[in-house]
Amino acid sequence: MAVRIATWNINGIKARLELLLRWLEEEKPDIVGLQEIKTVDEGFPRAEIEALGYNLETHGQKSWNGVALLSKQRFDEVHRGLPGDDADEQARLIEGVFSTEGGIVRVCNIYLPNGNPVDSEKFPYKLNWMDRLNRFVEQRLELEEPFILMGDFNLIPAPIDARNPEDWWGDALYRPESLSRFRVLQNLGMTDALRAVSGEQQFTFWDFQAGAWRRNAGIRIDHLMLSPQAADRLDDVTVHKDVRGWDKPSDHVPVEGIFSFSF
Repeated sequence: MAVRIATWNINGIKARLELLLRWLEEEKPDIVGLQEIKTVDEGFPRAEIEALGYNLETHGQKSWNGVALLSKQRFDEVHRGLPGDDADEQARLIEGVFSTEGGIVRVCNIYLPNGNPVDSEKFPYKLNWMDRLNRFVEQRLELEEPFILMGDFNLIPAPIDARNPEDWWGDALYRPESLSRFRVLQNLGMTDALRAVSGEQQFTFWDFQAGAWRRNAGIRIDHLMLSPQAADRLDDVTVHKDVRGWDKPSDHVPVEGIFSFSF
């Protein structure tokens, strides 16, 4: 039995609830990580999603950020927030632990800081957050469990991941300081799921401005990164590009990994 695990920056859950419900009904993924829900926990539209058979955990924030995990499987544990800075109040990480027939699976959903403009405090915050994330991942890898780190990384890994990479060079999403920290993550032993199954150019984000969708001027910034134990169970990855053409779309589309786990 395959398990389908997806990430999607929904860009406002209240504005795009109908879009989400339609996709959930059509695709029926097992676990979904949402980013930029832009609501406090109490304001999240739980009932409509739970009616489709999902268990729901959120780590919300008023007007900004916020992440959520939806799962057809019950949560064994839930962890909220990235360790390493008690003063950090931004809601950008939620992790769920699930039991499968073969043991524990950890699914961690993140909304990594954008970091722009780079001459503001936002860029050092991004780099510090990435350093903390790498320390967190290093600890998770010591558990030697299937671990899936997914979400909006706000990072373009390579030139192939942008239609016009020269337009992005120097942006916080695509500059040496950000890329070096992403390489650290990879060198810890985390596998880029899409690149493990495909060398084709695929995008997950198209800006709302300047006709980016019409011109397919996209970038790939939404990723599933896998521990060795999760990478061994990966069967395929699908970028649901068609969702960008639906009514009232997000500027991101779902990215889904298919794994040979069994709940």
